[in-house]
Amino acid sequence: MVLVSNNLNWTRDSWKGVIEADAKGYFAYLPATFVYGDLNYGFYDDMEMDKYYDPNFYFDYRFQTEDDRYYNKYFCGSAIAMSPFYLIGHVIANSSGYDADGYSYPYIVSITLAALFYLFLGLLYLRKTMTLYEISERNKSVVLLATAFGTNLFYYAIVEPGLSHIYSFAFVSMFIYFAKRYFISFEKRYVIYLAATLAIIILIRPVNGLIIFSLPLIAGNFLRLKNGLQFLLQHGKVLLYGLLIGTLILAIQLLVYKLSTGQFFIYSYGTDRFYFLDPHMIDILFSYRKGLFLYTPIYLIAVLGVFVLWRSRKFEVLSFLGFFLLITYVLSSWWMWYYGGSFSSRVYVEFLPVFMILLALSLHELRIRWTKFTSVAIIVLLIGLCQVQTYQYRYGEIHWSEMTKDHYWNVFLRIDRLM
Repeated sequence: MVLVSNNLNWTRDSWKGVIEADAKGYFAYLPATFVYGDLNYGFYDDMEMDKYYDPNFYFDYRFQTEDDRYYNKYFCGSAIAMSPFYLIGHVIANSSGYDADGYSYPYIVSITLAALFYLFLGLLYLRKTMTLYEISERNKSVVLLATAFGTNLFYYAIVEPGLSHIYSFAFVSMFIYFAKRYFISFEKRYVIYLAATLAIIILIRPVNGLIIFSLPLIAGNFLRLKNGLQFLLQHGKVLLYGLLIGTLILAIQLLVYKLSTGQFFIYSYGTDRFYFLDPHMIDILFSYRKGLFLYTPIYLIAVLGVFVLWRSRKFEVLSFLGFFLLITYVLSSWWMWYYGGSFSSRVYVEFLPVFMILLALSLHELRIRWTKFTSVAIIVLLIGLCQVQTYQYRYGEIHWSEMTKDHYWNVFLRIDRLM
C-alpha cells in the first residue's frame, strides 16, 4: 500500500491533489495552529487560492460570522489524529529547503503516511477483536484482506487520505476492541479507554458517535450487557472519570470555536442538516448513484451473515440489525444523502469494523467445507470487483456524483479504455 500511495500521491505534482474538497477543511486546522497561529484562516487566499490549488476547483471550508470572523465548517478530530505526522513534515520542510508554509510537499506526504498508519492501526485492532472471538487464523486473514482491499476503505486510505474516514475507522476499531475486552473482563481501565476513544470518534465526526449503539452486539448476550451496565452503576467513580476525560477531549472543539468566533457553541454546518422525515435508505444502499451494496458488495455479504448466525446467535443478530437500520436511517437522512463526490457510500467506512466482525462470525459458523469454500471464493471475487471499480472511479469511468443505471452497465468491469 505504501508503493500505491507513493505512485498516486508523491510523484510529480500529484501530491497537490491530496488535500481537496472536504479534506481542505479537515487539514486546515494544522497550518492554522502550527504555522500561522490563525484560526480565522487569514492565510486562505495566499496559500490555497493562489499558491497551491487550482482555482477552477474552488472549495471554501470557512463560514463567516456576523462580525466578519471566519471559522472552519469541519470538526478538528481528524487534524488531531494527523498532527504527529504533520509536525514531522514541518520539521523536514524547515530542514530540507522546502517552503515551511504548511502546505508544501513534506506536509502532504506526511498526511498520506498518517492515513496508512491509521489503516494498519485499525486493521490491527480488528484482528485483536477477532482473536477475542476465537476466529481462526485463516478466517482472520480472509476478513482482513476483504476489509483492506474489498471495500471503500482502500480508496479512502490511499487516494483521499485527507478525509476523515480512515481516522474514524481506526478509532472505531479500537472502540470495539476495548468494548469487547470490557464485556469479557469488566476491568475498570476499559471504561476509561472507551470514554476517551468515543470522545475522539465524536471529535472526528459527531454522527460517528452512533457507534455506541453497537455495544449490545459487542456484549454478545443480554446478561453480559446487563452486567456491564450494572458494573458502571456500582463503580460510579470510574464512570465519572470516564465522563470527565471524554468531556475534556470534546472541549477541544469548543475551545477552537471560542478562539475562532468568541463563542463556545455554534452549529458549524450552516444550513446543512438532517431531514429525518425524508430518509433515503434504499438509495444509500442500492442506488446506482452511490449504493453501498452495489459498489462495495462485501458489506452485503457481511449483512447476509445474519442468516448463518440466526440459529446460534439470535441476540447478536437482532442487535446488529437494529444497529444497521439505525445508522442507515440517520446517515440517509442527511440533506445530501449521497455525500457529494465519493466512492460508494463513504460514510459507512467508519462503521466497517462492525460489519467485518459479523463477516468473521459468519465464516466461523460455517462448518461444511463446500459452503466455506464457496463463501471465500465469493469474497475473493468481490475483492477483485471492488478493485476494478475503485480503479474506474479514480479515472472517471464511474462518475464522482452522477452515476446512472445505463452508464454503470456500459462501463461494468471495463478498464480497457483507461489503459
